[in-house]
Amino acid sequence: MLFKKALPTDIELTKGILEGGPGRRTFENKLYEKYYYLIKEATFKHNITLEDASSAYSDSIISVIDAIVLQKFQEKAQLKTYIYQIFNNKCVDQIRKNSTNKASANQGISIDDFALQMPDESKLIIQKLAEEFEFDKLKKHLIMLGDKCKQMLMAWADGFTDKEIALMLEYNSPQVAKTSRLRCLEKLKENYI
Repeated sequence: MLFKKALPTDIELTKGILEGGPGRRTFENKLYEKYYYLIKEATFKHNITLEDASSAYSDSIISVIDAIVLQKFQEKAQLKTYIYQIFNNKCVDQIRKNSTNKASANQGISIDDFALQMPDESKLIIQKLAEEFEFDKLKKHLIMLGDKCKQMLMAWADGFTDKEIALMLEYNSPQVAKTSRLRCLEKLKENYI
């Protein structure tokens, strides 16, 4: 007879994450896996794509882990309730973002639009300067993130999937690689702005 391995309790998960050290990642992964089924529910409830639901879920788990580490999660509610509330809000944000992006497509003027109004020679110079500036700025911020994040984001930018990145960088699963990638992207975004 096969027995299904019992999932850790919420108390075990929060304690394991708070203890830190090399075991922290294991507890983060278990937290991610424990409530993973919420993604499928969200696709029906909010009528969003699986990719959008997965992204919102990963963001939610990152927020919950941060709340646990910063001791903002006071265990006044069950961990599942806490995750569900954050996840639900992120799904609603995703719906708003999707509808806003559709409504406001191509608003404002980009450097490319501005360059179209210039003579060809000037266009090329302006575009080259902008690209070089952005590339240098991005390179500096990637270095600040550290080697692991830099490798992950460079691989992702080169078109590698989360599954391939998990194998290359020795993550436990593609989901863990995706969560780590999103965390790195979030840090990059915070530093970049």
